Amino acid sequence: MAVNMPRPPFDPELKAVLAVLADQIPPTLTAEMIPGLRQAAPAELADDALDSAGLTRRDLTIPGHLGDDITVSVIARHDRQGLGPGIYHTHGGGMVSGHRLSGLLQVLPWVVEHDAVLVTVEYRLAPEHPDPYPVEDCYAGLLWMADHAAGLGIDPARIMIAGASAGGGLAAGTALLARDRKGPELIGQVLIYPMLDDRDRTVSSGQFDGVGVWDRQSNRVGWTALLGERRGTDDVSVYAAPARATDLTGLPPAFIDCGSAEVFRDEDVAYASALWAAGVQAELHVWPGGFHGFDLTAPHTALAHAMTAARNAWVARILGS
Repeated sequence: MAVNMPRPPFDPELKAVLAVLADQIPPTLTAEMIPGLRQAAPAELADDALDSAGLTRRDLTIPGHLGDDITVSVIARHDRQGLGPGIYHTHGGGMVSGHRLSGLLQVLPWVVEHDAVLVTVEYRLAPEHPDPYPVEDCYAGLLWMADHAAGLGIDPARIMIAGASAGGGLAAGTALLARDRKGPELIGQVLIYPMLDDRDRTVSSGQFDGVGVWDRQSNRVGWTALLGERRGTDDVSVYAAPARATDLTGLPPAFIDCGSAEVFRDEDVAYASALWAAGVQAELHVWPGGFHGFDLTAPHTALAHAMTAARNAWVARILGS
């Protein structure tokens, strides 16, 4: 642990939340904790919660990587008519946990406000399904969404991808695959504190070791589950770890946000800079004193309100509302 390394302080409101979370969420994940982490995750998004928001959900089985069955959920407004924008969602969970209904509080308001259709994918998790299964499942789901756009009520020229944490990394990797394979043309990518770099070399990685939420050791566990002995070597695909990509030309506009007090800070800032260098438009927000995922674990705080408002405003511009 880099105990003597200076680091940005946590926002005072968030620091108080961290003190409460300390008894519920250990800062460091171990491989042995993965089964329990999966069991602790809520399995379903209650249909009555969707109904109260005026939304419906359908679960469908589609072909994933190598043609294997995977599940997607399609969520749209009850009163959806004609063709509207599509949002493709890749959930978070450090590559080892979570499910397609995780983190939807971040994206469901976009469905309601912009009359969009959301497709959220149940990609297979590491370590049982290591790279390239997760990103290839995500890409397969995107292809399916684009191929079936009209039947889903989606304008195929208005599809955006969004994901948080590991899902943000998978969203970035899926956007790279779509460009390189001449797949669906995305109008935007929302990368919410994305997990992009397996190499564990940044300053922020060293600063948040044994402190905060999803620390350096947790990050190593997640990347090792995904990549095994390849983690940190030259034998890692840019689709698995998009921070390794040297050519970011031709990618869709990006929104990237993170906290100043989290492991992913420096790799997220570097990715935004690399997008600008490649001539790609990107909007970057680094929220002062924010720990990883604070908008979900501390949504009542002033910083979380500001983070959510900035993200929602960008989405509104991209979706044309």
